[in-house]
Amino acid sequence: MKKIILFLIGIVLITSAFQSDSIKRIEISNKILSARLIPPLTKDGYYMGTRFDWAGIIESLEYKGHNFFGKWFDKYDPIIHDAIMGPVEEYFPLDYDKTPVGENFVKIGVGLLEKPEEKNFNRFGYYKITDNGKWKIRRKSDEIQFEHTLSHKGYAYVYTKTITLAEGRPVLVISHSLRNTGALPIKTEMYNHNFFVFDNKPVGPAFKVIFPYEISGDKSRTGGNLSELDGNRILFKRNLRDNETVFYGSLTGFREDPEDFDIRVENSETFSGVRITGNRPLSKLIFWASPTTLCPETYVNIDIKPGDDYKWDFYYEFYTFDKH
Repeated sequence: MKKIILFLIGIVLITSAFQSDSIKRIEISNKILSARLIPPLTKDGYYMGTRFDWAGIIESLEYKGHNFFGKWFDKYDPIIHDAIMGPVEEYFPLDYDKTPVGENFVKIGVGLLEKPEEKNFNRFGYYKITDNGKWKIRRKSDEIQFEHTLSHKGYAYVYTKTITLAEGRPVLVISHSLRNTGALPIKTEMYNHNFFVFDNKPVGPAFKVIFPYEISGDKSRTGGNLSELDGNRILFKRNLRDNETVFYGSLTGFREDPEDFDIRVENSETFSGVRITGNRPLSKLIFWASPTTLCPETYVNIDIKPGDDYKWDFYYEFYTFDKH
């Protein structure tokens, strides 16, 4: 009972500190993995853009002397849409097209945003935040949980994201729960951008992205002939240079089955890798890379009736391998 009381007191103190914006970094460890996260702060926060969910920014994750996430961008400003690190996620806005100019629309994990006079939603732009919603944080030594609540004109939700370092294994788990507490259904699509940075190594031939099935898709915005699809792999022909990117807008080959949510990223110089899996089917698969990061982007459809709760998990298994 004493341990439970102390743990609950710890939650209250952490939540109070969080609400006073005094927490800047949070570290968790399972003695195999260690991670440093940046919590969502509504005042003077590290990330205050309107593209990505504010919860779960992982500044670093270390395993056997290797780091898998970190700063990959040159220019920083808290409202730049992608000045962010780690396996970060975006939810497409609710009813943006039906929202009149000057009124608010909902972006899960961000808040209420004011719609300007524009033709289409600009995911790379910045929107005025009129309501941040309410954030809470709970922490254990190997886990941190973020809770975001918001309500607006029939839309209301409790969104919970839990980052866990699995006991006794080199596995990071991102667990999501989205409970629809409003009168309207929540229909959206989310994805994880996965900004991988392996020991600050440049993106090039040392990297390969591997799938358990043959993939195909159109390549665009590559800045040249920089990569290729080789059966079940994405390969690079040389190191990417400044301002060069590789982008596959829609990769195909996967089934509508959680078993096909399975991607590996490996580096033959660091002899380290990560396997990403999920317990929901992929709805879409995109790949983007720049000279400093490579990003398999995994999409999941969400459709939640009022009163229902939708849950899904992503798993990251980190490993090293011998020189071949």
